[in-house]
Amino acid sequence: MKTGIKGVRIRRTAAVVGAGALLAGGALTAPAQAATAPSVSAKGAFMLNSATGSTLYSKYADTKRPMASTTKIMTARVVLSTPDLNLDRKVTIKQAYRDYVTAKGASTADLKTGDKVTIRQLLHAMLLPSGCDAAMALADTFGTGTTVSARTKSFISKMNAKADTLGLTNTHFDSFDGNSTQNTNYTTPRDLAKLARSAMKYSTFAGIVKKPKTVQYATTSTGGTRTYTWYNTNQLLGSYSGAIGVKTGTNTPSGPCLVFAATRNEKTVIGVLLNDQYRYTDAAKLLDYAFGTSSASTMQLRTLPTGAQRD
Repeated sequence: MKTGIKGVRIRRTAAVVGAGALLAGGALTAPAQAATAPSVSAKGAFMLNSATGSTLYSKYADTKRPMASTTKIMTARVVLSTPDLNLDRKVTIKQAYRDYVTAKGASTADLKTGDKVTIRQLLHAMLLPSGCDAAMALADTFGTGTTVSARTKSFISKMNAKADTLGLTNTHFDSFDGNSTQNTNYTTPRDLAKLARSAMKYSTFAGIVKKPKTVQYATTSTGGTRTYTWYNTNQLLGSYSGAIGVKTGTNTPSGPCLVFAATRNEKTVIGVLLNDQYRYTDAAKLLDYAFGTSSASTMQLRTLPTGAQRD
């Protein structure tokens, strides 16, 4: 199930700063790197060296575009930067979270009303199956106010404040999950790569987004135990050797999006593809370009089991 409101068109602003691929200097650019930058079908793309932040690939890197559920990287980033964060704190799932995903036709972790789950589990539920119910639970928990609406709006304000702090000058959020409410939920490939680089510095985040699957146990409202099995919607994991994350996103205005990362020979790169129908093969091509390898042509994409969320 894909996040988003079908038929909504996002206003796209900002000047296009460059077409095609632009190679910039960086530790991964020589001498092992492939000589010719690949072409990708993404409307916007960017790749950087995680260690140095230097640019490895750029295509319309500063053009603002909607980014669907890759928004949830910022949701996690705000939560993880909360002072004195207790990842084992338990949250009771509200019916409002289930009603929200039903109303939006959004991807879901299928969290059950009354279940008590930890913050750590909510992060898994948001980042693997792309649960918009989990994203709402986190926004409701870490926002301030007297109502769910007030708290989630407060949380979105925190997301925008964090974007400012991180220097993401071409990024704005109007939702906690990528389901845009005012057509003002956008970023650029460069900003999103910078955000992902920041998030990956948190061991909790990095540890979660590299998992193809997780099994979690929660306490039900009657004191029983419920088992949740969540599959990562990022099919690059388990398909491209060295892939370590990060997040998918798909809705009508955004198209297929992917924030990806991989490590080979102690070199880590992070990339972004916005509106790319060939996002996984294009990610593999870009990673091969960075590592000087040729995995993309033979990569077998990991399949998701029947019933698993798609994003």
